[in-house]
Amino acid sequence: MPLTPPANSRPPREAHRIDEAALATWLGEHVEGCRGGTVTVQQFKGGQSNPTYWVGVTGGAGGDMELVLRKKPPGKLLPSAHAIEREYQVMRALAATDVPVPNALGLCEDESVVGTPFFVMQFVRGKIHWDPTLPEVGTKEERTAIYREYVRALAALHRVDYEAVGLSSYGKVGGYVARQVDRWSKQYEASRTGDVAAMEALMTWLRSRTPDSDDTSLIHGDYRLDNMMFAVDAAGKTEPRVIAIVDWELSTLGHPISDLAYACMGYHINVPGRGGLAGVDIASLGIPTEDELVAEYCHLTNRAKIADWPYFMAFGLFRLAAIAQGVYKRSLQGNASSDDAGAYEFAVKMLSELACNIAGVAPGSHA
Repeated sequence: MPLTPPANSRPPREAHRIDEAALATWLGEHVEGCRGGTVTVQQFKGGQSNPTYWVGVTGGAGGDMELVLRKKPPGKLLPSAHAIEREYQVMRALAATDVPVPNALGLCEDESVVGTPFFVMQFVRGKIHWDPTLPEVGTKEERTAIYREYVRALAALHRVDYEAVGLSSYGKVGGYVARQVDRWSKQYEASRTGDVAAMEALMTWLRSRTPDSDDTSLIHGDYRLDNMMFAVDAAGKTEPRVIAIVDWELSTLGHPISDLAYACMGYHINVPGRGGLAGVDIASLGIPTEDELVAEYCHLTNRAKIADWPYFMAFGLFRLAAIAQGVYKRSLQGNASSDDAGAYEFAVKMLSELACNIAGVAPGSHA
């Protein structure tokens, strides 16, 4: 029976085509069970940064196999961006923990194979909840359970002993927030296409209000519901159990509350391609409030409270705005990995203005 590509995949876009024969040769030499197999490649529809593909291998030494390939996008890239090598490293390290990740199988840094460096991992069949309102979930109780699992998995990640799993050099200890504000300010400037008053005010405010707390843990960096895969039972029903956290491109050693704030960002926004909970009657859906989610995290991590919450939320929105600016710039260059990248021009202004509102800063001010 031939392998069936996932429903959320399609033939690769022209700028992201992969030489299937060259990939088949590399897989045969580097991934167990793939030797002699024929490769079919489909591109997943999601993903604004690193293009991601379903790879079907038929007739290989290990039988038919399904893999996922993530690669750097084509074209000129911003410094330190699209670090697929780091994704591979952290997923390999987490395989020995209770944090669920796909099995990372091989890394290729030779650009001649598919045009850019890439890595391959096991394809995990599960359910991704693309809409944070969970319209496909049947009951309020099930939605509550999914969100409790969402925060449970985040707490588990932050409890990982990063030194014990070989990630002591995965980032710097301490000073994360200040470094990140500087990094994303530079990334924004590198991809700037015009002036956004709220971004200018926000960058100034964030630099001048760095929180006193300086905790360090392993963080995901892009922790949201649609970067998680949930188990599906034999009858096709989704279970409130995470079987894989994906998209580790922005992971590092950093402040855990930055991850928590990012995980809660959906309460404040509705973004193209991501949706959100802003303006939604979440009580009627059984979705916990932001305060309830934060309280659950505090319980799971033995924290009395969260200090500087508005700062971390504004910081998360700022970083997302900087990322959105990069996506928009790539759309102008023609190498963005998703069709709706042009909509992100508006997102930059909206996100930065929202962050200013949370921070109590007037857009256009010098904070």
